[in-house]
Amino acid sequence: MLDTHARKYAQPTIQKTASGLLKVGLTPNQVTITAFIIGTSSGVFVYFGQPVLAIFVLWLSGFLDAVDGSMARLTKPSPFGTVMDVTFDRVVEISVILGVAFLYPEMMWAALLLMASIVVSMTIFLTVGNVSDNNGVKSFRYQAGLAERTEGFIFLTVMISFPSIVLWTTLMFFAVELFTAGQRFWEAKRILS
Repeated sequence: MLDTHARKYAQPTIQKTASGLLKVGLTPNQVTITAFIIGTSSGVFVYFGQPVLAIFVLWLSGFLDAVDGSMARLTKPSPFGTVMDVTFDRVVEISVILGVAFLYPEMMWAALLLMASIVVSMTIFLTVGNVSDNNGVKSFRYQAGLAERTEGFIFLTVMISFPSIVLWTTLMFFAVELFTAGQRFWEAKRILS
């Protein structure tokens, strides 16, 4: 939701950063890989009790993830870059969820439910993107929903920041992901029927 409706406010900064990184000779794929490495470290920092650092690298990786897409649109987007981007985004999220789950093993079951809901939601998202016409600036059809990447980062930040409510936050994130999967499923029925 926020990625779809609030992106216009962050886009000038994202665009300026994208242009600057292109000027110094970086490619979109290099920035994707950098965001991936930075982002996956977040889960490690969570596990080792460094929540502030975990949150900082998580959001930095998210910013770079937005920048790499803008860089690609300023140059020549690569299909493999799209594959890397979507795959690495999920690995970053999984690293944080695992970091939290290993830090608080009593809530491992909730983390598994959350990851399952992300798999279902992303399966619908990617399948619809594959079988439908592209209607936007991204390299595939983008289905908006209640839970997009920014909402996920907000939930992950709360999970990292407030251990006393980590179970309830995880379950709420799970419910929001399931709701989003339902939104995407019904939209798919509408546009593909």
